[in-house]
Amino acid sequence: MKLYNTMSRRVEDFVPIVPGHVSMYCCGPTVYNYAHIGNLRTFIFEDVLKRTFEQAGYSVKHVMNITDVGHLTGDGDDGEDKMEKSARETGRSVWDIAEFYTKAFFRDEEALNIIRPDIVCKATDHIQDMIDLIKRLEDGGHTYTSGGNVYFSIDTIDDYGKLAKLNLDDLRSGARIEVDSNKRNPKDFVLWFTNSKFAGQAMMWDSPWGRGYPGWHIECSAMSMKYLGEHFDLHCGGIDAIPVHHTNEIAQSEAATGKTWVNYWCHGEFLLMGNAKMSKSTGSFVTLPVLEGEGYDALDYRYFCLTGHYRSQLKFSYEALDAARAARKGLVERIAAAKAVAEPSSQPSEAAKAYMAAFDDAMMNDLGAPQGLSVLWKMIKDGSLSESDRLAAAYHMDRVLGLRLSEASAEEGKEEAGEEELRLLEERTAAKKAKDFARADAIRDELKKRGWTVKDTPSGAVLEKNV
Repeated sequence: MKLYNTMSRRVEDFVPIVPGHVSMYCCGPTVYNYAHIGNLRTFIFEDVLKRTFEQAGYSVKHVMNITDVGHLTGDGDDGEDKMEKSARETGRSVWDIAEFYTKAFFRDEEALNIIRPDIVCKATDHIQDMIDLIKRLEDGGHTYTSGGNVYFSIDTIDDYGKLAKLNLDDLRSGARIEVDSNKRNPKDFVLWFTNSKFAGQAMMWDSPWGRGYPGWHIECSAMSMKYLGEHFDLHCGGIDAIPVHHTNEIAQSEAATGKTWVNYWCHGEFLLMGNAKMSKSTGSFVTLPVLEGEGYDALDYRYFCLTGHYRSQLKFSYEALDAARAARKGLVERIAAAKAVAEPSSQPSEAAKAYMAAFDDAMMNDLGAPQGLSVLWKMIKDGSLSESDRLAAAYHMDRVLGLRLSEASAEEGKEEAGEEELRLLEERTAAKKAKDFARADAIRDELKKRGWTVKDTPSGAVLEKNV
């Protein structure tokens, strides 16, 4: 297995701490709103990564957090708590909001066929673990209290910003205008907020530093170490987490333990809407239920994500999603046709095995999903393969792609003609009755351009979708 490690900025051979086992932590959602499809692209990439490991024979322990407290509207400890903001705007309690959007997130994941993590841990269930980690940092001389809040001092470590390749001289100059005047260094960050930050905060707990609540970054360090230990294999997330969240996680975790925390860092790139990243803060985002309401299947979006490499920006458009839907439907139709006449072979031919190996090679090389899809389509269209071999190879590949091909049915793959196509078909029938064959042929050609073939049957003309 080869993976691009953000820490080294190169593709590396993956060598697990424990042979045959992968310990994997992924940053989960902040449950104050629906996850948008840009967020979901990251979770799809992480799911494909997990599936690829398992296909390669590894066992995977996958941990994901739910941020239901502590994440502010600004990553630099500015703004207000996202949960509180949502509560104020909706008139619901923060607890109700967290529960509602957590359920909505997992509904999206199920629709996208994302395997649920082995451990899902809520920040609000692990406050004591965070307090214990902050006390450990305090005992090590890495914290200070100012204005009632507990801060991590980046000047107590020598390698702050190594993941993002931040320039420490620039950081320590204090040139950046900082909202929080309590900080000694502009890049110091809050470990624990007290009531001095916001009045009337709903989610608060007692602590050695006063009644308050944790900073955003401390939760991932505390929960990942609780479930995976102080040194584990792999940490994943979106690329936007690199400069602040993951940088601060590394600083506090390695300051507490005095050793390397994570061996490999993998990050998914942005989904673009227009020329900008999809973002809730700007209002430029689309959710999965919106796509489903417009007639798309969640797996159409999963297929769309597989057409781009996880480390490349992917531009969303409905035209691109239409293309993904058509491709997936064509795939489903071919698999359904094979299922109608055969069962997957238990002893695939050498030709089928070669396709499987080519697919595995693509995925094992830093998750080359676009190349993997290409291998799948080449195999599907290979007329020399038996249908049994075709099914065996497709199911093997789909254990990684996650498109539910084994559930393919002729009805699912069948696309219904629209009103305009049906109107043209009626017009063609009328033209033939009037012996206006030139007009009938012109309509047939127009329907072909639209992706439909006219079939004349004893009971009348019908339309079949082109594959």
